[in-house]
Amino acid sequence: MSAPERIPARRVSDRDLLTFGELNVEGQIREASNAVLVCTVAHEGREARCVYKPVRGERPLWDFPDGNLARREVAAYEVSEALGWGLVPPTVLRDGPYGEGMCQLWIDAPEELGDGAELLALVDGEEPEEGWKAIGFAEVGEGRTALLVHADDARLRRLSVLDAVINNGDRKGGHLLVDAEGHLFGIDHGVTFNAEDKLRTLLWGWAGEPLTAEAMGALEALRVGLGSGEPLAVRLGELITGVELEAVRERVAGLLKAGRHREPGGDWPAIPWPPV
Repeated sequence: MSAPERIPARRVSDRDLLTFGELNVEGQIREASNAVLVCTVAHEGREARCVYKPVRGERPLWDFPDGNLARREVAAYEVSEALGWGLVPPTVLRDGPYGEGMCQLWIDAPEELGDGAELLALVDGEEPEEGWKAIGFAEVGEGRTALLVHADDARLRRLSVLDAVINNGDRKGGHLLVDAEGHLFGIDHGVTFNAEDKLRTLLWGWAGEPLTAEAMGALEALRVGLGSGEPLAVRLGELITGVELEAVRERVAGLLKAGRHREPGGDWPAIPWPPV
């Protein structure tokens, strides 16, 4: 009699690991403006590191509802997945040791790549070199200024589209992570999805330029997914307000109609400070 066929063990998905896994707090990132706890999460034989941001550790903001930033981080992940670009690490909303909060998979980023340094630079001169896009001039001390630039990089270009859709009010250099395989992730999406225009980012290098065919296709798919009753729209409706969801639809429609990258508005600072 032949031996029974061995069935390979099911690999626990990132979403299941983060949602159902046991959280154990290892430490805290002290420099963060809100409570950010570094944890391990384990479920059905799989273990990983993650970031857990409990709602009770959120600092109130004048222009966002209290206790709502974690849900916006999850909403940013959902939109990123709908665009098909995987620009936000897997993120869920769950209970943890300190109550409900956002739980996001930790990204192992090599030290030389981890802070997005290879994607941003301060340079002398009035114009960027080939392969770079100008952001603007910055004071560097002793009365000197330098040109702040970012790489003319397809990964950043996709991220600039995502930020325009979710109305990201705080896209800093320190919110860019690159893993060992060269995959770019954006993190820290608590101040997103406001119904008022609050786009504030370092990724203005393509402002006014035509969107790529890839971006137009991704935005059209997102437009369909945001239709009333669609799973994405239902999920976002659980995370942000109805007014904010309608504003997402309007921003997507506006990008598709214009066919161009967003340009800075005049009523809100265009670049976050500090920029890193």
